Amino acid sequence: MTARIAHIVSLLPACRVFADIGCDHGYMTRYMLRRGLCERAYISDISAKSLAKAQKLLAEEIAAGKCIPVVANGLEGIREPCDFVLIAGIGGEETVKILERGGIPARFLLQPMKNTEKVRRYLVERGAGIERDYTFSEGKVQRKYYDLILGSAKGGSVYSEKELRFGRDNLRGASAAFLFEMKEELEKTETRLKGDLGAASRAKLETREIELWEIIHEVEGNIRYD
Repeated sequence: MTARIAHIVSLLPACRVFADIGCDHGYMTRYMLRRGLCERAYISDISAKSLAKAQKLLAEEIAAGKCIPVVANGLEGIREPCDFVLIAGIGGEETVKILERGGIPARFLLQPMKNTEKVRRYLVERGAGIERDYTFSEGKVQRKYYDLILGSAKGGSVYSEKELRFGRDNLRGASAAFLFEMKEELEKTETRLKGDLGAASRAKLETREIELWEIIHEVEGNIRYD
């Protein structure tokens, strides 16, 4: 189990029916079932070839009727309400499309690989309640950064424009991972500014540089190292 997967499963709650959308190898569903955190689980992937990997891992649970594999686009093909839905390792735009087609689940954990801002906007505009929204990292030498959004269909979270862009918890009580990510982004921006740029590109990067400095200054004194 990778550090990324370990972090994600640490946030999965007990429920009756669990769904893992874009399930990849099926490790997170196995975690739920073997710890008795759900009675039944659905594993769903748009690719039958990708789903086969999870089916192999969860063959015992499938045979026992505790795990139902579905080749489907997102939540399509799941024939009963799910108490908790996990959508991890998929791009933000595709995550939004899944939610548009299937509706916002009663409770959910989302881990978009990019375009997290678009996911936040979609959830907030449709009255979802966001409980946690922060960045974590994997690796120490070459860090990889991931965003997590835990929430429910109801609750009506209100976000500022800055919170939509960077994540509410990252600004209110930032993780060390978020600070590292912002500093890396600042370093990349400063490196690009040393190159030969047109006026428009330089102005855009200079605006980004100022924004990153402001974010770093804002959160640096309020870092969580958990």
